[in-house]
Amino acid sequence: MAVIDVVCPHCESIDGVVKNGKADSGLQCYLCRHCKRSFQLDFIYNANKPGTHERIKDMAMNGSGVRDAGRVLGISPTTVISHLKNWRPQCDITTF
Repeated sequence: MAVIDVVCPHCESIDGVVKNGKADSGLQCYLCRHCKRSFQLDFIYNANKPGTHERIKDMAMNGSGVRDAGRVLGISPTTVISHLKNWRPQCDITTF
């Protein structure tokens, strides 16, 4: 059986890390006894994957709807709207 040393990402402790159940996604949760914080080794959240924000912007500029972008990227339409609200295109608006 292979043994993997799990390191706490918060305090970088090795010896105080114990298993702490499973997440809703089925991934193993761990608890650090030194800093009393829990964590997962492989956290899966599609909205925070690298490149997601850029893909949302590209899809919006190419005419994709909010629901379509959410379905393609595997995130909720609410998350797509939040990303678009925080993004403002760089344009020079002059008054006439």
